[in-house]
Amino acid sequence: MPTDDELAAALIAARAGDELGFAVLWRTLHPAVLRYLRVLAGDAAEDAASETWLQAARDLDRFTGDPAAFRAWLFRIARHRGIDELRRAGRRLEDPAETVDAGPAGRDAATEVIEGSETAWALSRVAALPADQAEAVMLRVVAGLDVAATARVLGKRRGAVRIATMRGLRRLAADPQVRGRAAEFLRHEATEGV
Repeated sequence: MPTDDELAAALIAARAGDELGFAVLWRTLHPAVLRYLRVLAGDAAEDAASETWLQAARDLDRFTGDPAAFRAWLFRIARHRGIDELRRAGRRLEDPAETVDAGPAGRDAATEVIEGSETAWALSRVAALPADQAEAVMLRVVAGLDVAATARVLGKRRGAVRIATMRGLRRLAADPQVRGRAAEFLRHEATEGV
């Protein structure tokens, strides 16, 4: 993960048309964008993420600001592309083709499956929240945006963002599946420490 200074340098380079600078931005922010879009747009997340990065690449020369402002700008684009994909999906029925992602070689397949299933499970719990709470939690906790940036992305007041985030986190803390996983984790940690 690049430092704030490295991310700022990558942003400046990307704005000047440097492909390596843009690659740093993409590698750093794409995982969070995709997780957010999985909650917002479900099966259309990959398409929405692609459209997000295409628009970001096209409009980057007009962007002004620091990495925090870029992150907010990027997630606002992602939100709009996610909503567009949902609308588009509602107008047409598809039978999605099965895709195969070869991924990078070298990682342990079992570890990837476990990590992927844990991430998918966590995203499913967040996606079960009311939409405003799910978006607020994803942007504040997963994407790491501050309250002001999240408010700009969602087009809401800061107080509404704080309340939606708090309510979402409280619902997650009270969720029986989350509580069960937390208790299981604590039991496992206790037995491992013996």
